[in-house]
Amino acid sequence: MLKRKANVWITGLTSLFTDISSEMVYPIISLYIKALGGGAVALGFIEGLAESTASLLKVFSGAISDRVGKRKPLAVSGYSLSALGKLLFYLARSWPVVLVGRVVDRFGKGVRTAPRDALIAESVGSEGRGGAFGLHRAMDTAGAVIGILIAYWIISRFHLHAGDASLWIPVFKKLLLASLFPALLGVAILLAAVETGRGPIKRSVKLTFSGLDIRLRWVLAVVLLFTLGNSSNQFILLRAAEPDLGFSPQKVVLLYLFYNIFYMLVSYPAGRASDRLGRKPLLVLGFLLYSSTYFLIALRPNLIWAAMALYGLYSGVSEGVMKALVSELAPSERKATLLGLLATLEGIGLLPASLIAGFLWSYISPSAPFLFGGASALISALIFWWKVR
Repeated sequence: MLKRKANVWITGLTSLFTDISSEMVYPIISLYIKALGGGAVALGFIEGLAESTASLLKVFSGAISDRVGKRKPLAVSGYSLSALGKLLFYLARSWPVVLVGRVVDRFGKGVRTAPRDALIAESVGSEGRGGAFGLHRAMDTAGAVIGILIAYWIISRFHLHAGDASLWIPVFKKLLLASLFPALLGVAILLAAVETGRGPIKRSVKLTFSGLDIRLRWVLAVVLLFTLGNSSNQFILLRAAEPDLGFSPQKVVLLYLFYNIFYMLVSYPAGRASDRLGRKPLLVLGFLLYSSTYFLIALRPNLIWAAMALYGLYSGVSEGVMKALVSELAPSERKATLLGLLATLEGIGLLPASLIAGFLWSYISPSAPFLFGGASALISALIFWWKVR
């Protein structure tokens, strides 16, 4: 068990270095697409298609992991594919190549997420599961903070302005090339993990809802409803760069850093609190924080810094706690499958959500996607409180 407990730190360090890489890139994706000739609709298509297509893999990856009784090989493969996606970003000369790179990157996330989460869940007892997932999220987000700081340092050396977006491309290329190194280091660290799978099982793993705890069914249903209004974070960053707010690329990166600092600080305490107080109160609070964030951006965009603080609190309170809840309610022989199904439901709605956001932005107003997302989260909070006992 002591060797297995080390998996929490190993997977945490892997996520830390992978997120250093990913978050060096993520804050500039919307700006990179803009510089390569894409707009809000292209952004919605890229983010929605990439996240949704890859998310379909998460449940199947989890099912395969349960069927073969192995976690580590799929996790390593997934992190390796994400590194390849960064290389494609670097090579892009037009926004459709960014789409390909984004799909490969998210494909890797789809392959690795459920087996990695099962590896964490099986490395600790149920009484420490919230803390384990919270620690993992905190280390993941610490990597995000470091990555964003590196991105800001690189971009600020070149004094980019909010004018001609095509002038941003050479600087973004340097940043993308640098992001490859921590991505590869994360893969190397994961090789030290101890396998927790128990070997192949004799019967097939079911992907149906039959036989599941009714609470788990409601949890998954609410997650799907919520996700339909949960468009890509890139729309928040794009909103900051609109003329009325006028954020430069450097300031957009700092805004995203601000969000991740709150996310990092809250993740582990929230996970530990859910071990003591239960998962439900934390998750309802998370939905309400998300709703407040989006309504604030829609109605008072000049307070976008405050909105991003609330958004960081939402992410820290919700993400690890939701995984801990699902891992507790899932049967042991289907744990990776159902963790994968959770991740799939969280991602599958991103295609319609991001397409809706892109069209609402383009044909109504930049505030419209945020009003829609805020209302969806508020309804999700009410149903979760009512139905999940």
